[in-house]
Amino acid sequence: MKKLTMLLIAALLMLSSAACSSSETKTETLEGKGNGFGGLITVTLTRKDGKITEVKAVGDEETQGIGSKAIEQLPAAIVKANSADVDNVSGATFTSQGIKDAVNNALDPQAYPYVEKAEKEEPKKDVAAADLYQGLAMVSNGRLGPGKDDQEVPVYSFNEVVLSALFDQNGQILDLNFDELEVATPNYDGADMPQFSGFPGQGGYNNDENHDGKIEGKTADSEDQYLAEFETWKTKQERGDSYKLNSGTWASEMNVFEQLFTGKTVAEVKDWFAKYTDANGRPLQAEAKSDEDKAKFNALNDDEKQMLEDVRTGATISLKDPHGDFIAALEKAYAMRQPLEVKEAAAEGLGLVSNGRVGPGKDDQEVPVYSFNTVVASALFDDEGRITALRLDELEVATPNYDGADMPQFSGFPGQGGYNNDENHDGKIEGKTADSEDQYLAEFETWKTKRERGDSYKLNSGTWASEADVFEQLFVGKTIAEVEDWFAKYTDANGRPLQAEAKSEEDKAKFKALTDEEKQMLEDVRTGATISLNDPHGDFIQAIKNAYENRRPITLKSE
Repeated sequence: MKKLTMLLIAALLMLSSAACSSSETKTETLEGKGNGFGGLITVTLTRKDGKITEVKAVGDEETQGIGSKAIEQLPAAIVKANSADVDNVSGATFTSQGIKDAVNNALDPQAYPYVEKAEKEEPKKDVAAADLYQGLAMVSNGRLGPGKDDQEVPVYSFNEVVLSALFDQNGQILDLNFDELEVATPNYDGADMPQFSGFPGQGGYNNDENHDGKIEGKTADSEDQYLAEFETWKTKQERGDSYKLNSGTWASEMNVFEQLFTGKTVAEVKDWFAKYTDANGRPLQAEAKSDEDKAKFNALNDDEKQMLEDVRTGATISLKDPHGDFIAALEKAYAMRQPLEVKEAAAEGLGLVSNGRVGPGKDDQEVPVYSFNTVVASALFDDEGRITALRLDELEVATPNYDGADMPQFSGFPGQGGYNNDENHDGKIEGKTADSEDQYLAEFETWKTKRERGDSYKLNSGTWASEADVFEQLFVGKTIAEVEDWFAKYTDANGRPLQAEAKSEEDKAKFKALTDEEKQMLEDVRTGATISLNDPHGDFIQAIKNAYENRRPITLKSE
């Protein structure tokens, strides 16, 4: 009996202890903050007896399909590990780190205080050299993809990489400014992607109008649709914060390479690219996919590996792949460099503007010719906004039924049937271009700018390049407002310098109202340049304005 009583007492003590333990279980809800890729990330964390049991993350400004994956997936991994020390979600490095920072902030706000992300200021570059050179280049290529739509129709795209650069007398890079125009078929589901459906008469193209991954129909097969699509043609710099990548925006990632290559020669940049990038043109990393890239990375010393880690923290985009060839653009900019007489500048800018044209004319089968243009302006400005140096160029591309032998051509996209082809440039159509991906990619080899076309592109008063030179020199010393005023006062309805033999009564009246000195100035201009500054061939005034709007601070002094 005594033994049984002792057992009952022991059991009661055990039950009492369990009940006491249960009542003392500690549950707490904690909140923390971190900085993601797009903005603020908040987490609500539940912890019981020191163990994380639930994590909820909110980041409304993180990129859908990229950062949103980390928001959805990472909290479960943190709960499982009972720690923020977990692997990032692939492709969402910044968002993943923001979530982990927020968790640590919730757990220990004193050790991991939240610091609001400061707005990044544009760095000001100091440039000095005895002799300065300005380079401007454009390199274009086609791409098969990205992917297909939900009806299995391929997406196609093409890129125009543009670069303005300053070099010293030894070929050292003093300043770099990259931009790129990427254009895709309208069945690509990205809301901010510039689009092109091909030419009128080709049937339009599958259209993901709502950017939801589903095709609603085809774009209109009309000239109005054709011309309207150029309103969507914005460069990657112009797309700004809406164009986000793994480590930042496209603009911020490219800025990493611009700074990295400043101070190097073109040959040194090419050597850097050959040694430190993988088969896809991206900075090498330890987690390389191919054995060859792993061997390249392992052969580097610790300092080189740390340098690459620093680069990849801010930039993971490729410098040479179907998205664009930035190395070739740099080589071309150096090859096309021109000496500068400018003594100082406070800012530099790069501006692009694109437009479509109905024409020029038709072929001998009455099929219309269509063309489109990208005008680019590279400019330096003083601290009062006056232009101190200006360089202009233009890419004009036409359907292959145009009879000019030196004209860059584009037949539309594979699957659209090709286009009437004046193969011999004799004004007669021999057939249609091949409706194939090989033909599509090969046509970009013909895409040369008007400066690259050189002496073969002749106009009334000289070559296109020599006529553009006249306006470049004319506008040096003027502000953007003064350039616009000059254009408004001294050009006709077609954007060409006024002349006594004007066709319209309005233009005749404008010319007659000028002083003798103004008329002589225009005569001097027309002796060297008669091209239009704003017509369906291209809008040079807007390109110059865009260069000013996109300007970056720089301190440039000629020693």
